[in-house]
This record gives sequence, structure tokens and C-alpha cells, in this order.
Amino acid sequence: MELNKNPIVQFSKWYDEALLKDIEFPEACCLSTISENNYPDGRMVLMKSFNDDGFVFFTNSKSNKGKHLKKNPRGSLTFYWETLSKQVRIQGNISIISDADSDQYFSSRPRGSQIGAWASLQSKQLRERDELDQRVLKFEKKYLDVEIPRPPHWKGYLLIPKRIEFWIGKENRLHDRFLYEFINQGWEINSLYP
Repeated sequence: MELNKNPIVQFSKWYDEALLKDIEFPEACCLSTISENNYPDGRMVLMKSFNDDGFVFFTNSKSNKGKHLKKNPRGSLTFYWETLSKQVRIQGNISIISDADSDQYFSSRPRGSQIGAWASLQSKQLRERDELDQRVLKFEKKYLDVEIPRPPHWKGYLLIPKRIEFWIGKENRLHDRFLYEFINQGWEINSLYP
């Protein structure tokens, strides 16, 4: 198989394939972080953009994942597109993007999602659903007929890749695997046994 020397270009090709397949959420990926107790902790997030700098997602910095990343700013993203029989695993360091970039994306979100970012005390215990519903009403009233500002705890994160593995499912579980590693200021590519 012919691979691009730049894994971001290679990812873009596969991502475009996923977009053409009408996959409901081709940007959905599993973000894995390391908990305070040193356990891996994964959950689905939506990748919002990518370029040569890395992969951007947004979340509440007071959530469990936000706390994990503050203590240990490393993680991984895993994309799996079943209809393509393709997977991409990305590992790297994670940093917070600029407030201006977070503001710009937040302003593009649907109003309901903006209210939700204020109303949800993400990852905290919720005694009953009515409590959340009341918080939503409170912020809907607070921001009635005005632009909703980004909550200071709602931030964008950039995963800067160090390793990217591309996987293609094959018969008899004899899959193709290609690993890009960023070494000495450049990407090295190796094939792996399935």
C-alpha cells in the first residue's frame, strides 16, 4: 500500500473517505486520558479540526478529562470507521488552545449547546434530572436575547501527535498496520505485524 510520508495528509485521505460514506459522526473518536489513580479512562468526543499542528477537540476543563489533562497532559484519540474497516490511533501531548480560538468555535455552536455548556456541571454527581433542567432554565433566562459568552472553563485542546497508527482490517485477521513515529524532527514509518 502506498502511504503518504506525512501522517496528517494520510489521515486526511481516510477522513475524506469516511465523509463520503455518509458515516453519521466520522469525527467521533475515543479520547483516552490517564486518571488521578493512573488508570486509562476513555470516552467519545468529537474532533473539530486538524492540521499539521494536531487534532482539536473541546470540553469542560472542570470535567474528569479536563482534570486528567491538567495533571498529565498526554492522551490518545482512536477513530474507527467500520464501513471502511479502518482505524487510526493517535498518541501525543495535549495542550490548551488560545482563548480566541475557543471563543470563535463556541460562537459557532447551536444556542442550546452554548446553554448546555453553562448549565452542566460535567462529571459531578447529579441527584435528579430536574436539577439539570432547572439550571438550563436559569441560563436561558440569564442570556435571553443576548449573545452567550463562552464559559471560562469550556476550552479547546490540541493533541500534538507523536505516534499515529493506521490499521486496515483484512480477512483471517491478517490486518495491515502502519506506524508513524515522530523521531528526530521527522516522521518514520514502519509496518507492524497484525
